[in-house]
Amino acid sequence: MERKVGTVSRGVRCPIIREGDNLSTIVVNSVLDAAESEGFSLREKDVIALTESIVARAQGNYASVSAIATDVKNKLGGETIGVIFPILSRNRFAICLKGIAMGAKKVVLMLSYPSDEVGNELVSLDQLDEAGVNPYSDVLTLERYRELFGENKHPFTGVDYVDYYSSIIKDAGADVEIVFSNQPKTILEYTKNVLTCDIHTRMRTKRILKAAGAENVIGLDDILTSPIDGNGYNENYGLLGSNKSTEDQIKLFPRECFDLVKDIQTQIKEKTNQHVEVMVYGDGAFKDPVGKIWELADPCVSPAYTEGLEGTPNEVKLKYLADNDFKNLSGDALTEAISERIKHKEDNLVGNMASQGTTPRRLTDLIGSLCDLTSGSGDKGTPVVLIQGYFDNFTN
Repeated sequence: MERKVGTVSRGVRCPIIREGDNLSTIVVNSVLDAAESEGFSLREKDVIALTESIVARAQGNYASVSAIATDVKNKLGGETIGVIFPILSRNRFAICLKGIAMGAKKVVLMLSYPSDEVGNELVSLDQLDEAGVNPYSDVLTLERYRELFGENKHPFTGVDYVDYYSSIIKDAGADVEIVFSNQPKTILEYTKNVLTCDIHTRMRTKRILKAAGAENVIGLDDILTSPIDGNGYNENYGLLGSNKSTEDQIKLFPRECFDLVKDIQTQIKEKTNQHVEVMVYGDGAFKDPVGKIWELADPCVSPAYTEGLEGTPNEVKLKYLADNDFKNLSGDALTEAISERIKHKEDNLVGNMASQGTTPRRLTDLIGSLCDLTSGSGDKGTPVVLIQGYFDNFTN
């Protein structure tokens, strides 16, 4: 019988992962147990994906806020530092800010507005229009911000992040001054020692600050790039991709994990004779059109994946073929014509009108987004995702 199902994404339940666990064996066994339990079999080009969180947990990649403080003090001098463009997040940044503030006498916190880098709003664009404020050029003090906009609580968390971040800095023992600006150079009016906390624009921000005369410029990706007092670290991303673990500890983005995905791939081949692809995934790369929040707070969607997940999709648009090349066909004749076109499509369809609108994003970003939506971030208990049929097409 002709197969009637295309791509299927399944969340796979696993034991709670602890430091030192043999993660590759746990993942392989969990996937095979799920297949037996639910009555399906693994196939060629299936994708097994595991969330970065369990990888970092198995690696024991944790660090204390005091380690953050030590590194910040060593790299920025421990006096007045500028902390600019952080995202507004209790889970992602608040715990880091605690450690950062512990490493300085004063923090000048410069917030981007109307929203942070990933879309969390401090004020709305309508509020800016009504106040006659130009976010591209205007610099606001805390007093002016409050005068114009008052208290603004996040619609999802109910937190006034301006007040919340200010209290974290004070509780850590540092003085605080808050400024609102979207121009990196603004911070140099307050200090020449700057920690830029943006994620995907960090290289540009560092370049602008250095060209403008900053003495010391580092990013979150430069903090905890090597172990301090036995704490965890990430040589590529530093604090980027970290999450709150406890009130005094963070879980860092996992370190090198290519060997892990290769080991899982090899074990599955040995046990099932099927060649699967494997990846580690973090945040998906998508934007919520209602909350206006871009999900990707990690430095990348996938820090490690097997070779078969390299590249972008190479697909034709079925509705384009049906409405254009084969508009005079229908029924079996249309199905056969489209199937033949797919079977003989070019290896590289870039620029071909038949491929327009087929989402030319990296495979790891697309699949990682699907995995993030499948596993969720709460209590589903499915940190491993099995995707079947992703590389199928209309002819399979």
